[in-house]
Amino acid sequence: MGNPGKFTWISFRSASLILDVAGPSSAVDASSLSVKATLRNIGDETLKALLNDLRTVLSKAKTNTFIIFSESGTPRFTGIKAKYVPSMAAALNKGKIVRDLAGVYNFTLTGEGAYNFEAGNLFNYIDASGALKTVEASTNTHRFKIAGKLAAGNSYTPNLSKRAVSFTGCSSTQQSQISAAATASNTYVSKVNSYLAGISSGTTRYTTWFGAFTTSRYNTVVSHYKNIGTNATATNYDCTACKSEPGIDYDSTFAYVNPPSPGKIYLCGAFWSAPNTGTDSRAGTIVHENSHFTVNGGTDDHVYGQSSAKSLAKSNPAQALITRTTMSISLRITLHSLEFNMIRDYV
Repeated sequence: MGNPGKFTWISFRSASLILDVAGPSSAVDASSLSVKATLRNIGDETLKALLNDLRTVLSKAKTNTFIIFSESGTPRFTGIKAKYVPSMAAALNKGKIVRDLAGVYNFTLTGEGAYNFEAGNLFNYIDASGALKTVEASTNTHRFKIAGKLAAGNSYTPNLSKRAVSFTGCSSTQQSQISAAATASNTYVSKVNSYLAGISSGTTRYTTWFGAFTTSRYNTVVSHYKNIGTNATATNYDCTACKSEPGIDYDSTFAYVNPPSPGKIYLCGAFWSAPNTGTDSRAGTIVHENSHFTVNGGTDDHVYGQSSAKSLAKSNPAQALITRTTMSISLRITLHSLEFNMIRDYV
């Protein structure tokens, strides 16, 4: 690892944090790419509950926590997207971590050369009252060079036969729970599709979760739900891989997927303790994960929880649908936590 680059400053009342992210000092190939992140508290308040959130550079999970771009564009993200409970995430004990990015980004289309990258700038913590809080850090741009091998393999494989529900490493009880959740997931999506087909302007339910009504925004929502369709009952569900997935806390994670590989959902501990339907349910989790697949729109999560999703829809409806990747080079749609809330009206 080489030049540490500039510092990112965060203000935490009387606590101050410095996030130092360093890329490799010489050119590397995609299979050797790693980034070193160091977080130091230089304030006078001890922070004992800064959470190891999957959306931050401090997590070792293969999540999309960087904005990477060059003159040729942005590399394709090939890691995982997960649904989890931020307030249950394990408290971070270490302020230094090396993020292995092999298999997380594919540089085949953008090619060799210099890339700028920025670290994700949101951090969760528990305040003195025990409430979950999020702080936004200012960010700086750092740089590394890619040469040689432009992509590294990973262990995520798609389910090529999308005909019926199938299982990997699931007990008979788990299979029954999954089947019930998959059926309920299809019902959710079907009823939302029917609802969307019946509106031509903003309704209270629509604007609550998606903000002001525009034709293009509406068409985006419609297309994503149509793409999801009955995928829930044409998916392979893996009940064991989550236990050994790097950086994933099994108990606080519901599920994760590899977006380029549709048809396979990896289930984790929080999935099994959730109700079958309703908010943060097994059925809702399946809708959430299916929305992440690239073929269904490749959604991202900006916020978690009902109050946060409502606030975002009011303050920034464009972001409630679209998330920036690499300096507006490309756009992706995001539905946030849709199980989320809008669809539970139909249960």
